Amino acid sequence: MDVTIKELLDAGIHFGHRTNRWNPKMAQYIYGHRNGIHIIDLQQTVTYFQQALKVVSDFAAEGKNILFVGTKRQASEIIERYAIECNQFFINKRWLGGMLTNWDTIQNSIKKLKDLEDILENKSNSYTKKEILNFENSVEKLNKALGGIKNMSGQPDLIFIIDTNKEILAVKEANKIGIPIVAVIDSNSDPVGIDFPIPGNDDARRSIDLYCNLIKETIISAKKSAPTIEAKKVTEKKNVNKKETKTVAELDRDKLEKRFLKKKKDEKLN
Repeated sequence: MDVTIKELLDAGIHFGHRTNRWNPKMAQYIYGHRNGIHIIDLQQTVTYFQQALKVVSDFAAEGKNILFVGTKRQASEIIERYAIECNQFFINKRWLGGMLTNWDTIQNSIKKLKDLEDILENKSNSYTKKEILNFENSVEKLNKALGGIKNMSGQPDLIFIIDTNKEILAVKEANKIGIPIVAVIDSNSDPVGIDFPIPGNDDARRSIDLYCNLIKETIISAKKSAPTIEAKKVTEKKNVNKKETKTVAELDRDKLEKRFLKKKKDEKLN
């Protein structure tokens, strides 16, 4: 998917933070400054964004889990909407410590959430109104934290992050266990530990919307153009069945040959 400088300009992606708030590690991505605001080099943004989209496309084509992360106010709703639209996963309220590094505990919490949802759906008479109310409160709380990943099969294979300063815990945990990161890095960000950086504004809603929309479109496109996992399984199963059928046929042929030879031998003896 192509990214143009014009659409980046229109979304205000070139605007960084005030010069006194910058991170010197971002120097290579800065074009200059105007009125005390750093201006991000959009030519570099185009190049890095294209590279990031290629990575996202490769992961999506293989049916991998991609986790959208953005818990700041202006990113929360956008992250959720676009992740759902491309059938991926999201964290948009709060990153719980151990979300990646203590996955077993997270899975237990997800199981608890699903069990409580089943109880509420079935509306069993064996629970009092007070118990049902407590269940509802627990489900609401758990859904805020884990609703976006409750159907994710295992840990994510790739993480897409808006604002690495805000999501520093997610960055550290992903780095620790080796999950690659695609992330937007603003002029005040630390690019260290980001595998596939996208230099740009991580505060403006228009900018965040553009990043997420292009990531979403890339995922959808990659899934459409690649054979599905189920199709691969069906093909593999057919191939196995063919091999088994051939093997049976060969065994039958061997039996017939033995019978023929035995008959010939008997005729000679007679």
